[in-house]
Amino acid sequence: MSGNVPASTRTLRVLTFLATQPGPVPMERIASAVGLPRSSTYHLLRAMIDEGFVVHLPEDKRYGLGVAAFEIGSAYLRHDPLERLARPLLAQLVAEVGHTAHLGVLHGRELVYLLKEQPPRPLTLVTDVGVRLPATLTASGRALLAALPPAQVRALFPTPESFVRRTDHGPQTLSQLRRLLADERQQGFAIEESHVTAGVTSVASAAVDHAGHPAAAISISFRSESVTPGERSLLARRVRQAAEALTRRLRG
Repeated sequence: MSGNVPASTRTLRVLTFLATQPGPVPMERIASAVGLPRSSTYHLLRAMIDEGFVVHLPEDKRYGLGVAAFEIGSAYLRHDPLERLARPLLAQLVAEVGHTAHLGVLHGRELVYLLKEQPPRPLTLVTDVGVRLPATLTASGRALLAALPPAQVRALFPTPESFVRRTDHGPQTLSQLRRLLADERQQGFAIEESHVTAGVTSVASAAVDHAGHPAAAISISFRSESVTPGERSLLARRVRQAAEALTRRLRG
């Protein structure tokens, strides 16, 4: 790399390289990829860590994308293109299952609701458009967290104080969250019952963008007592299909 390349260009090249990697990488690989000396790479990474765009994993001696990088990606997707792509899918989902559907995105440790589609007789919920809730307590939030690299989840929830308690439900430590995310990742959807509102269950699945990053989650909510376990499985499958359809749309 030429010595007169602006620092901003070098920073963007580091971010672009990290975004293409399946996980955190050693500094030597970053330096080689962007064509910088080791010392220059170290100082650049330190500045990016201070701003939250890169996270350092000292035990592994590796660097990965930080929370700020994911927030910028989510900010882009929160604009009109994402909502235009998702709205017809949510409307179709509500027409088929008869329950309220939402579209949500991660913003740091919170889940932000962007869209809400309701059946003719809607359930009263706190999850209106623009509402923010702790990601660990919502099915949508956990569906998105389950699609993040473990290092990013650890960066988001470094201490027990990072967890918010709304009811008596939900994970309160990183180890509890990891176990929960592992189970939900394996089954392909997240489910929460009474974590946000007593007597209400939500099922969610994540859609990913062209780079495989979690872009948004589609969820449905219903009264827990009104749906049998067998019906929940069918609803979960339908939510997964809607999220897969959004994934295809995001990838063009």
